[in-house]
Amino acid sequence: MSLETTTPEYKLLHSLFDAGLSRVAPATCLPPHVPEPLIGPLTGPLTGRRTLVLGAGKAAAAMAEAFTGAYQSPCEGLVVTRYGHGIGRSIPGIEVLEASHPVPDSMSMEAARRMLMLAGKLTAKDRLIFLASGGGSSLMSLPAPGLPFGAKQALMKHLLSSGATISEINCVRKHLSGIKGGRLAETAGEAEVLTYVISDVPHDIGCDVASGPTMADPSTLGDAADILARYGAPDLPLINRLLSDPALETVKVNRPRWHSKVIATGFDCLQAAETLAQAQGYEVINLGADLEGDAATTGADHAKLALKLRQDGRRVILLSGGETSVKVTNPSGRGGRNMTYALSLALTLKGAPGIHALACDTDGIDGSEDAAGAYIDATTLHRATEKGLDAKKALDENNSFVFFESIGDLVYTGPTRTNVNDFRAVMITP
Repeated sequence: MSLETTTPEYKLLHSLFDAGLSRVAPATCLPPHVPEPLIGPLTGPLTGRRTLVLGAGKAAAAMAEAFTGAYQSPCEGLVVTRYGHGIGRSIPGIEVLEASHPVPDSMSMEAARRMLMLAGKLTAKDRLIFLASGGGSSLMSLPAPGLPFGAKQALMKHLLSSGATISEINCVRKHLSGIKGGRLAETAGEAEVLTYVISDVPHDIGCDVASGPTMADPSTLGDAADILARYGAPDLPLINRLLSDPALETVKVNRPRWHSKVIATGFDCLQAAETLAQAQGYEVINLGADLEGDAATTGADHAKLALKLRQDGRRVILLSGGETSVKVTNPSGRGGRNMTYALSLALTLKGAPGIHALACDTDGIDGSEDAAGAYIDATTLHRATEKGLDAKKALDENNSFVFFESIGDLVYTGPTRTNVNDFRAVMITP
């Protein structure tokens, strides 16, 4: 979609999205939390004391650049991000790898192995910095002993299309991993471990972001087995055997020298958008940054609320975030949860005038497509009908991307190099 040829309503909605992204960009949110460097009692950095920077997620490269730029001492390390989500320039002392998301590939395994090797060389006088952001679970993937990598890939493909929540998926990931669920921090021995989190999970539970490789995990092997009992799994007998092994339980207690801080959230993103919307004269109803559940159902519910507000004559913007889910019924369908939400919203609104909406993923990638999300207005269904499109069929067949691509209403941002999950704004102008 071209900003030069779109409506003032679209431009305002996109400006709200941009304001939110700016608030949660690593260059904004990380530097205020960077610790003092490792120093001696009288003079500069102590000889032999190392600061190792590791990280995983769609924001990993940008976080590494922000950290090293603010840390007043040399660093070394390795981070892994999604293909295309690097920053396009070198970071002193930091190697940047790229791997696959949402299903891991061989580079995901390579990144995990190398991080464990690097962490294992630390001593009690050293410091490990871990930079966690959404996507890290896939980008840094090492199967538990006894689990073939192909079997883990198949399991992730299955769970991602099953309708399971991200917390359920990450619970399974942690218990079938050689690095998640606190295991990376354990490998660092007695070193100090500082974790900085850009949260993409509802309720901002730090140990769920990137599946918590440097934090204790409260979930259990039994929880993981119960989740797979609900959603099924390829190779279920093999996986259940593994989940009965106490050796695969995650770390349960943080060590005294392990510390973590969530530095950016979906709430921060929505708060920045709310401030701008109010400055533009709109009442704001913030539905929260922790919404979960079916994307299509959420879209329909928000449409009903918007119609009621329009009937009441209110000039208002509805904001919401979180991470909805999509039950995939058509494996060849194309479309992410934000496009699915937008299409369901449009179907329920039925062309009602005065309502516009933008639904995007804050990482710039909705699902596996290269668009961030989609935009709808009163003309959406009419323009689709003119092109011979069936909106209900597109929704039922998981083809929201194809639908919005056909009418030119996809939103493209490219990689944003941050990730606090869904951003949705519905504008009502009676």
